[in-house]
Amino acid sequence: MRRIQITPEALADLERIAAYISSDNPIAASRIEERIYGAIDKLAFMPAARAGRAAGTYEKPVRGLPYIVAFALPDKLTLRVLRIIHSSRDWPTGGWPEA
Repeated sequence: MRRIQITPEALADLERIAAYISSDNPIAASRIEERIYGAIDKLAFMPAARAGRAAGTYEKPVRGLPYIVAFALPDKLTLRVLRIIHSSRDWPTGGWPEA
């Protein structure tokens, strides 16, 4: 299993997602966070994903949710989560959507 590193940007993304959902439904926010973390854990075992829109990255949709986990594999033992982005966001070429 790879080591998981979650960047400050990805943590901020997750906090924004949870805060937005929590304003209407705190239980749903907690469940969504758990699902996203579960998807990240699965990637640590098997990082099967499509090539990312930013150079050197990969993207994995979170099954059943409208979120994408963007990550990099800096070495054979590490999975670095770069961003967690809603799938409806506009992505600029070669970069990340604005926070």
